[in-house]
Amino acid sequence: MEFTCLSKGDAFHFPPCSMLNLCGFRILLDCPIDLSALTIFSPVPPAFSSDFGVESLQTEPVVRKRQRIEKQLDANDLIFEEPWYKTVKNLHLWDASFIDIVLISSPMGMLGLPFLTRSKGFAAKVYATEATSRIGQLLMEDLISMHMEFRQFYGPEDSGCPQWMRWEELQVLPSALKEIALGKDCEELGAWMPLYSAADVKDCTRRIQTLKYAEEACYNGTLIIKAFSSGLEIGACNWTISCPQGNIACISNSIFGSSHAMKFDYDALQGNDLLVYSDFSSLKTMEDAENDTNNFGPVTGTSSNLREEDNHWQEAVATLLKNDETSEEAEKLAFICTCSIDSVKAGGSVLIAIDRLGILLQLLEQLSIFLESSTVPVYIISSVAEKLLAYMNIIPEWLCKQRQEKLFSGEPLFGHVKLMKERKIQVFSAVHSPELLKNWQEPCIVFSPHWSLRLGAVVHLLRRWCSDRNSLLVLESGLDANMALLPFKPMEMKILQCSFTSGIGLQKVQPLLETLQPKSLLFPKDLRCQIKFSESVKIYLYHENEILHIPTMNHNTEIEIVTDLAHLFKMKSWKQDSMSRLRGELFMEHGKYRLLSVSKTANSQQQRPLLHWGSPDLEKLLTELSKKGIDGSIKQVNGGAIDGAEPENPATTLLVHHPNKALIEVREACTVITAADENLASQISDAMDSVLGGI
Repeated sequence: MEFTCLSKGDAFHFPPCSMLNLCGFRILLDCPIDLSALTIFSPVPPAFSSDFGVESLQTEPVVRKRQRIEKQLDANDLIFEEPWYKTVKNLHLWDASFIDIVLISSPMGMLGLPFLTRSKGFAAKVYATEATSRIGQLLMEDLISMHMEFRQFYGPEDSGCPQWMRWEELQVLPSALKEIALGKDCEELGAWMPLYSAADVKDCTRRIQTLKYAEEACYNGTLIIKAFSSGLEIGACNWTISCPQGNIACISNSIFGSSHAMKFDYDALQGNDLLVYSDFSSLKTMEDAENDTNNFGPVTGTSSNLREEDNHWQEAVATLLKNDETSEEAEKLAFICTCSIDSVKAGGSVLIAIDRLGILLQLLEQLSIFLESSTVPVYIISSVAEKLLAYMNIIPEWLCKQRQEKLFSGEPLFGHVKLMKERKIQVFSAVHSPELLKNWQEPCIVFSPHWSLRLGAVVHLLRRWCSDRNSLLVLESGLDANMALLPFKPMEMKILQCSFTSGIGLQKVQPLLETLQPKSLLFPKDLRCQIKFSESVKIYLYHENEILHIPTMNHNTEIEIVTDLAHLFKMKSWKQDSMSRLRGELFMEHGKYRLLSVSKTANSQQQRPLLHWGSPDLEKLLTELSKKGIDGSIKQVNGGAIDGAEPENPATTLLVHHPNKALIEVREACTVITAADENLASQISDAMDSVLGGI
C-alpha cells in the first residue's frame, strides 16, 4: 500500500487532497481548486471608453508592474485578463488515466472534478453522497455563471497560453502575486487551467455514483466503500474502505457537533486496521499558538487506560461531542447580526460575502429574529440560490437531529422558508435582474458570492458601497483581505472578517484517536509534536508530496469455502503447519475471497500432489522403482569440488539403467528428474509421490 499527500489544502474552501494505492487500485481522495488564488486577477473593470479599452488593460498595467515590483501593491499590479483556476499543485503531475477511483468528501472537494473528468483517458469511478453531488453541481454551475462576465468582457479565450503566463510577464509580477502564481518553489504554474464549461459539469456529474450514509458500494468485487457523516457540511463525509488487506478509515475536515448537518459518525470509524488522518485544520491553531505567550505543549492523554476502561472511553466521546464549536459559532453569528443592524440603523447597507451554505442558512435565521419588526429588505443574489434553498428543505436525512424533528412537527427545516413567503427575503439570479432593479431599496442586507471578491454581484455592490463609511462588508477568514480589497481602495466601508470552524480542533485530536482506536495510524508530520500516541498503535508520519510505503496490514487472508468442498479436507502436517489440497475456482466477491466447487473430471493425473516438501530418501525411491521394474544405482557427485575442497552444491544422483536411461539428481534445495522417455518420467514421478510428503 502507498499513500501520497498531494496537498494539505487550506481550511473549508480548499480541502486536502491525497492519493492512495490499495490492492492495485489508485484512489484519489477529493479534487478541489484553490479559489483564493483568484485574488491575483483584477475583477471586470466597472466601465471602459475609447481611451480605456481592452488593449490598454493588456499593456498599461504591465508597464506599471515593471516600475513597482517591490513597492506596495495597488490595483494596477493585478492581472487584467480572464482568470484561470488553480488546481491541486501536484495532481497535474499524475496521469489521470491511471486513477481508478475518486472519493469526494464535500461539495468544495468536488469543484475541481470537471478538470479531471475532461482529461484524456480518464475512466475512474467517482463516488460521492447524494447531497454532496447535488450541492457541488450547483456550486460549479454558479461559478460558470459568474465567470461568464469575464468572457463577455475579454472575448473568447485563445487556444494557447494566456499572456500573463509567459515567463517575461511572470518575472515582473510583484513577489506576493508571483508566489501565488508559481508557488514558493516555482513549480505550480502547471496547476493553472481555464475554467470548465457547462457541458463538462454535466459530464462530470453523470459519472458520479451517489451514495447515502452507510450505503455500501463494491468496486471490482474487491473494495467495499462506505460514506459516513463528517459533520462539516450537509452531505460531507468521511470514507471507509474494506478489502482483503484490511479495513481503512479516511478522515478529512470534520466537525463533531453541527447546528445544521448530521453530526460526526465516530462509531463507524472505530477499530479499523488503518486510520488515515487528513484534517489539517489544527495547523492554523498551532500557528496562532506560536505567537501566544502561553503556548501549550503536546496534548496528553491516558491512552493505555482508554483502551482498557469503558468509563475513560465514554469520557473521550463526551469530550468530542461537547458543543463548544456550536455555541462559539452561534455567538459569532449573533455578533454579525448585531453589527449588521447597527450599520443599517446608521443608514448603511450590509454586504455578506460568505459562501458556506450552513453558515448562510443559520445567519438568515438569526437575522430574521433581529429584523422581526423591521422593513429592511434582505436580498440573495446568485444564479443558483433559488435551487439551493429549495433543495435544503427536502433533504431531512442529511440534517442534524434537531432539524429532522422539525419535519415531524410540521415546521420548515430552515427559517428562510417562512421569510421568503413573507417577502422578507427576496432571491434574484443576477445583480442586473429587472425584478431586482424594480424592488431595490437601500439600506439593505445582501448575501452574494463570491468570497474571493473577484466574481459575481459582490464586485458591483462593493464598488457601489466601498466609499460609504456606514456600510459593512462581512468576509470569511482564510482570504488575504488586503489583496482581495485592492481593486476597491480607498475603502471607507467597515470590514468584519470572521473565522468559522473548518475542522477538528487541536485539543480534540487526541480524544478522537483514543476513541477510534485504530491499529495503525497515518498522521501528518506537521502535527506530530502536538500529539502523544499510544505505544500500541503503529504510527506512519507523512509529509506533503512524499510517497509513503505502508506494510501489509493484515497478514492472514480469509477465504470462504463452499460446503461441497468441506468433506474433501485431508490435512497433512509439514513442520508446524497443516495443509490440505482442494480443487475449485477462486473468486473475489464483495471484498472477500471465495472458493467454489467445479465439475469433476475423469483425469486421474489432476489428483496427483501439486506440492511436495522435504528431500527424497534415494534408498526408498530405488525400492519403489524396482517394484515398477525399473533398475538403477546410487552415485555421489561432488558439485563443483576442486582439489579436494568442499563442494559448493553437493548432489546425490540415482542413475536409471533399465528399461531406458534416466537421471534423478538430488540437491539441498531441489530435485531434478531428467528422462528422454515420457512414460518413464511419469513412472519415476509416481514413485517420487510415494516417498515424499505432498498435497
